[in-house]
Amino acid sequence: MAPQRFRWEEFEAVEPAFAGIVRERFLLYKHHVLATLRADGGPRVTGLEVQIQGGELWLGMMPGSRKAYDLRRDPRFSLQANPGPDAEMADGDVRISGWAVEVVDPGELARYAGEVHPPEPFLLFRAELTEVVHTGIDKEREEMVMRAWRPGAALRTIRRGGGTEPPREDRP
Repeated sequence: MAPQRFRWEEFEAVEPAFAGIVRERFLLYKHHVLATLRADGGPRVTGLEVQIQGGELWLGMMPGSRKAYDLRRDPRFSLQANPGPDAEMADGDVRISGWAVEVVDPGELARYAGEVHPPEPFLLFRAELTEVVHTGIDKEREEMVMRAWRPGAALRTIRRGGGTEPPREDRP
């Protein structure tokens, strides 16, 4: 059974503050890392530009790219925000997992091209989210903080210190 999937605008509607943090993290850099599944089931990791606009998370790519073939065969993906040059990752680490739905409607493609001006020709996929994760460091408490959201579930916050104590979950 496929997991529940939300479009970006649905994610923003249920978790606006968290969605804002994730959006800002993706806006820090132009290029990010996309993981897809090759035909043999192994992972393929490639660079990708993303757009978040009009209530959607868009994945654009060149026709004939291996990642496009992968997504047409198996739409599951994971998208990692560019960690940037800062080894301390002051803005945290963000990952989105989901399903990519290819956009084939000529009107929708033309609308996107008119707003974004991608290199032509291009392929376009709309992301349907199954999980969004942000991991960062709480310097005051000296612990790692992971926030994870899935469609239909509350945002979870899990904290872990540097010692041997087990991770603990913040309860709302």
